[in-house]
Amino acid sequence: MGKIVIAHGYGMRGGDHWYPYLSEELRAAGHEVRVPDFPDPEAPEAGAWLKALGEEAVGRPADTVLVGHSLGGVNLLRLLQEHDTEAEGPYAGAVFVASMSGEVGYDALAGFFEPEFDWARIRAAARAFRVLHAADDPVTGARTGEHVMRFVTELGATATLTPSGGHFPSTGGMRRELPEALRLVAELLP
Repeated sequence: MGKIVIAHGYGMRGGDHWYPYLSEELRAAGHEVRVPDFPDPEAPEAGAWLKALGEEAVGRPADTVLVGHSLGGVNLLRLLQEHDTEAEGPYAGAVFVASMSGEVGYDALAGFFEPEFDWARIRAAARAFRVLHAADDPVTGARTGEHVMRFVTELGATATLTPSGGHFPSTGGMRRELPEALRLVAELLP
């Protein structure tokens, strides 16, 4: 069976929103699931988040699917960029849910986007990539298509774009299930 590591977003914790749903469904299918709580989710620091994610993603990358929601997806990009693919081999896959492929104007999060991403190195660090994004995402706004297309063109990702869903959820909202994410993870499991 596989291992799934779910990286939560800004201002969130591992027990929020659809993360428990995804965890329960995957555990019921016999998979190991990790959903770490990153330090200071309301005032995140890129290095601390990357360290915490790296500690959870140890093991056999070939059997591991990484899932990142929002800023958690940006954290995944950094993990993949630093991954020693030569020594450890690529991860089974990565799923980006409402994630950004570049800066979105939040000064407090600028450290997550610097330096520029090494897209070729990231692409080599996983066998396959999936993106789930909503056309009405308020975080990526009018540039949603640009963010999605960067994942597609730079990583060869397969994208699922829903007409609605906000940021899965949007600020102040609650989303307890996300079957689309479960389907995408299942596609990538070894």
